[in-house]
Amino acid sequence: MNAVPRLSDRDRYARCIRASKMVSWDIDRDVIGGRTFDTSQKYLPDGLSLAPNFFTLSGSEKRFVSQIQGRTYANVFGLVERFINAKVLEVSRDYWLGDQVALEALVRFSDEELKHQALFRRIDKMIGETLPAGYRFDVDPDAIATVVLGKSTWAVLALTLHIELFTQLHYRQSINPDDQLSELFRNVFLYHWKEESQHAILDELEWERHDATLTAGERDKAVDEFIELVAAIDGILQAQATADACYFVANCGRAVDEVELRSVEANFLEAYRWQYIHSGVRHPHFGEVLHRLISEDQGMRIRAALATLQ
Repeated sequence: MNAVPRLSDRDRYARCIRASKMVSWDIDRDVIGGRTFDTSQKYLPDGLSLAPNFFTLSGSEKRFVSQIQGRTYANVFGLVERFINAKVLEVSRDYWLGDQVALEALVRFSDEELKHQALFRRIDKMIGETLPAGYRFDVDPDAIATVVLGKSTWAVLALTLHIELFTQLHYRQSINPDDQLSELFRNVFLYHWKEESQHAILDELEWERHDATLTAGERDKAVDEFIELVAAIDGILQAQATADACYFVANCGRAVDEVELRSVEANFLEAYRWQYIHSGVRHPHFGEVLHRLISEDQGMRIRAALATLQ
């Protein structure tokens, strides 16, 4: 059997450019298309919201949970894409006077990330028009980006690839048959995925390129910083799970005792950890790339840290 020739890195950058041009989309024309959100529908699919696990809730309450999570989804992506874009612009500096193909690929990546931020701001606003007042997302994207970008490039690129890969799983969840799922939110998953697929390739290329410049000690420190970043994301998710559970209780239309409130809060946190942590770190390709770059001891440290986030 003839071996399939491996594409050079330059060819992979060029392919990302071609794909970017081919799938390019517009927020109003392609994603929103004049539609609005309908509260008779779920905004996130069950495979992401884990709404079936909210055992104490009725069907309509589980639908409300998916709508709350849909708004948080928009806010979380608006948050993470702020630091992703900044890091992409930073690493593109290495190509300013060099490989213009790689530079174009990264510039297009940055432009698309700016568009995604605009998309999720729109989605947040549109969902806000359909849900009761009182929703809170008290996180400053610039402040979080400053903290994240203070870590090593290796750690930030690891976190970024993990994020880009879990958007692919999110898209797959959205195409499962479900006539109760918002078609508008299906479009959000679809068009976001179309561009993030190229971004994941570029993340991997840049992560491996940067890894090759590190000493063993620098890489070991970077592994610890990656663990710190995941823990920081989890801290944000814990706070948001509490806020969203309280928002649900304030607006579900019935009395909820303290025991049920804590159960709902735990369910929100389980869903958010699945959406924004475990669905990425358990992605087979993330594990494959990570395994190529780290030692067994470093892998054990990462697994031990993730095991605490259950």
